Amino acid sequence: MASDARAAAPSEEEGAAPAPDAPATNGGSTGQDHDTYRDARHARPGGAHPGAGPDAREERRRERRSRRYRRDVRWSPYAFVAPFFVFFMAFGLFPLLYTGWASLHRVELTAPTDMEWVGLRNFSRLLSDEFFWNALQNTVTIGLISTIPQLLIALGIAHLLNYRLRGSMFFRVAVLTPYATSVAAATLVFVLLFGRDYGMINWLLGQIGIGAVDWQNGTWTSQLAVSTIVIWRWTGYNALIYLAAMQAIPNDLYESAALDGASRWQQFIHVTVPSLRPTILFTCVVSTIGATQLFGEPLLFNGGAGATGGAGHQFQTLGLYLYEQGWVNLHLGRASAIAWTMFLILLIIGAVNWVIGRRLRKSA
Repeated sequence: MASDARAAAPSEEEGAAPAPDAPATNGGSTGQDHDTYRDARHARPGGAHPGAGPDAREERRRERRSRRYRRDVRWSPYAFVAPFFVFFMAFGLFPLLYTGWASLHRVELTAPTDMEWVGLRNFSRLLSDEFFWNALQNTVTIGLISTIPQLLIALGIAHLLNYRLRGSMFFRVAVLTPYATSVAAATLVFVLLFGRDYGMINWLLGQIGIGAVDWQNGTWTSQLAVSTIVIWRWTGYNALIYLAAMQAIPNDLYESAALDGASRWQQFIHVTVPSLRPTILFTCVVSTIGATQLFGEPLLFNGGAGATGGAGHQFQTLGLYLYEQGWVNLHLGRASAIAWTMFLILLIIGAVNWVIGRRLRKSA
């Protein structure tokens, strides 16, 4: 009988008894018994789960971070662009609306709050003002004299810089230097160059037998001198725009043209220029807008004579005429009407640009 008991007792090799901390289960046990035992093992004397408090706090912390992240993603873009709109409304939109309102009133700069309603009287007065038409004609003339040579020279400079030249980065910086120069400093230097008695331009003309030219008092000479300042300042800027556009032209076009026997000049005419049509249109519009707003060069070229644009108003632009009416004659209403007239001219230029650009895109 003892032998039967020993035979009935399982040996260590056949199956040891379960560990005390993992009680054996029989066929009638369920998963609930396991869960109960596991909870009992990890239970604290107070009955609370050991990780319940910290886990809940961490979950709430993650939820708060998630809400902050969603708010940040939603509102941060508006916060980034808000400064632009604030400054635009303060220094762009408000002056535009105020000048539009002032152009409908008779108001003096000495008493800007005393406004007398005159409707479109300030605009109709411009139609019969010979000084306004003179300023408009001078603006168009100077714009043509300065824009056409400026863009042609810029196109040639960009074409040269587009080739692999030694020290090309130096030349690119050099052509942009006039643009970074102060308009006041540049204009004063050109005033000395175009001086009637001791100017270097007249000295060079004298070397080839041409008499001294009174650059400031002549109509065409003064406009040519002012245009020279504009050309000098803005040629490099437009050259870099053309250079960037040229570098975007695929080399396959030039290789195909070279295989067809096209020379460098033919490649420039038949490949480069057609590819630059949108860029050329852009620079024409921007240069025209700049010419319409021309102010600093003619003002400083006149020396101490003020905003008259010469003794006979021979190079007085729309910008100078606006300045003369508003800040010399103190007629703020008239100056506002001139400003809005210039704005309408720019809108017309923009509309023409849109029409031409649309036709170019259709033809392409």
